[in-house]
Amino acid sequence: MLSARAASLKPSPTLAISAKEKALKAQGIDIAGFGAGEPDFDTPAHIKEAAIKAINDNFTRYTPVTGIDPLKDAIIDKFARDNGLTYKREEVIVSCGGKHGLYNLFQALFQEGDEVIVPTPFWVSYPPMIELADAKPVILETREEDDYQITPDLLKKYLTPRTKAIILNYPSNPVGSVFYRENLEAIGKLAVEKGFFLISDEIYEKLVYDDYKHVSIASMDPAFKERTIICHGVSKTYAMTGWRIGYSAGPAAIIKAMGNIQSQSTSNPTSVSQMAALAALSGKQDFIATMVAEFKKRKDFLVKSMRSIEGVSCYDPRGAFYVFPNFNVVMGRKYKDRVVDTSTTLTEILLDEFHTAVVPGVEFGKEGYLRLSFATSMEVIEKGVERITKAVASMS
Repeated sequence: MLSARAASLKPSPTLAISAKEKALKAQGIDIAGFGAGEPDFDTPAHIKEAAIKAINDNFTRYTPVTGIDPLKDAIIDKFARDNGLTYKREEVIVSCGGKHGLYNLFQALFQEGDEVIVPTPFWVSYPPMIELADAKPVILETREEDDYQITPDLLKKYLTPRTKAIILNYPSNPVGSVFYRENLEAIGKLAVEKGFFLISDEIYEKLVYDDYKHVSIASMDPAFKERTIICHGVSKTYAMTGWRIGYSAGPAAIIKAMGNIQSQSTSNPTSVSQMAALAALSGKQDFIATMVAEFKKRKDFLVKSMRSIEGVSCYDPRGAFYVFPNFNVVMGRKYKDRVVDTSTTLTEILLDEFHTAVVPGVEFGKEGYLRLSFATSMEVIEKGVERITKAVASMS
């Protein structure tokens, strides 16, 4: 009955775990939730006020499919201010969330026979969305001990005449890793030389720690910019996950194709949310530093806590709000009569037996790891750490 495309598609594992966590909480069970990839801060007041004003002003009708001009101008100003990049309105599109922007891009750019390089660990939705565009995700393995870097020599091993693009997510979900400037430059040069596109997912750009300064690959060379599509959004930076506003910038022909696809699927992003996003991008930005300072405290505590568990290593993220500890030390052990054979099994034991929600690393292309979001309170983090430590100690 279903199409082969629909029958083979799994739901987002992060959203599925969040749903199960909420269902257990509704039953009165105290869950320490590390699953959700959304800030626990409230959307800033001036942004909410802009949305309320839009409603009261009856700004509730259709807008242009690719977004209103004032919001596009604010996005253009953001790229100029933060990244030293110059774009025109026809090179910018507003979508119904960052994920929607990526989906539109993949539909516009990829087709059967194309290969798209996806470095591990990867955000869970990249491979399925590539497959929905009839292209092939090519998984490029990066390693914790190498700081999750892509060197030119490593990348060359995965390039073929069918390579259409590489996805660069920095800071990364799920690791929080970033690319060294020299490696970004080498990747850009290879893209120009070999003729593939650079899909630069920079949605965690502002959530960075320990004096790290984000550099967009598009800003490094005009030739790189010609081959780069930046995918971004307001969800993470401004605690606006539910408002569903993403934006992308790149070559006008690609942006136009994305707009055509959007016109036949969702039409315009929500009018009220666009006005809220305008206020977010053009208004005061001091909220961000406050949020980042709190995230850093949580990050430092969680990294130290994970490393204190015998045999567990934990990369110290440079950005985003996740840690991705390596729990391979418990693979093969038993909890009660159950063998911990995969990160999925470990996740199930933690949720069912210890009431702690995490996401299995296999969903991000790394078996034996777990993703823990620290976009939650210190109270929850401390409780969860205690439960995870107890769980590992209970396995033999």
